[in-house]
Amino acid sequence: MPAEELSAGKVRRRTPWSEGVRRLRKQKAAVIGGALVLLFILTGLFAPLLAPHDPIEQNLANTLQPPSAEHWFGTDDSGRDMFSRILYGARISMTIGIFSVLGSLVVGTLLGLIAGFYGKWIDTLISRIFDVMLAFPGILLAIAIVAILGPGLFNALLAIAIVNVPMYGRLVRAKVLGIKQEEYIMAARAQGMSQVRILFRHGLPNSWTPLIVQGTLGVASAILEAAALGFLGLGAQPPEAEWGKMLADSRDYITTAPWVVMIPGFAIMASVIGFNLFGDGLRDALDPKAQ
Repeated sequence: MPAEELSAGKVRRRTPWSEGVRRLRKQKAAVIGGALVLLFILTGLFAPLLAPHDPIEQNLANTLQPPSAEHWFGTDDSGRDMFSRILYGARISMTIGIFSVLGSLVVGTLLGLIAGFYGKWIDTLISRIFDVMLAFPGILLAIAIVAILGPGLFNALLAIAIVNVPMYGRLVRAKVLGIKQEEYIMAARAQGMSQVRILFRHGLPNSWTPLIVQGTLGVASAILEAAALGFLGLGAQPPEAEWGKMLADSRDYITTAPWVVMIPGFAIMASVIGFNLFGDGLRDALDPKAQ
């Protein structure tokens, strides 16, 4: 630090979060991933303003048109503009990805805090529920839930959220088990602090960093699961523009009109790569050992 700043008493204090942001900005892969994430989020938010055509309007005279000045990404088998459908598909995929992760994160965090802090039969019960859910492949469990609830966008979101609850619950439980015998927790108990206050004042803040990182990576998995459900016809229903459903509808034209398959596939790939790169960058930037 320059001597003149020290003499003037201008000492800049860096918090762990500000230091993490500084390290994150130095990682090119994380910056690229963050740019992709921001691009898809903004695309979904402003799809009605950016889309040049109605995404559900059919024009059978323009079926399977290649990319052109009028239709940047071409048209599908019903003559609908692919560019407009990709924009609206970003809205659906981002909604499912982000809100399903938020739902599973909230429920999983609460269950993990309770299991880790109280222990005994409560921990055993919650842990066994997590084990049973994790015994099934995530996508198969999501398919089973949607099959029971019925196909639809909200039910797909709910199924993906339920499937991912154990991941966050076990993460928080492990963090709480690691700190509940620490001296400052014992001191809080000795001072008469309530169990609930200890949970949310000490247990939860110590879990924020891994939860944020895992949540960011979890959005990528949720987008893939949403696309898989859509491909199977269990997610968003016609005429909604959803990337997985677009892939399912265009698989018969992979040789005659490859753009109708490649473009939604590329959108899924780019969004997943963006969240994975950004999540990996967050993990490195927010890790205290990185210093």
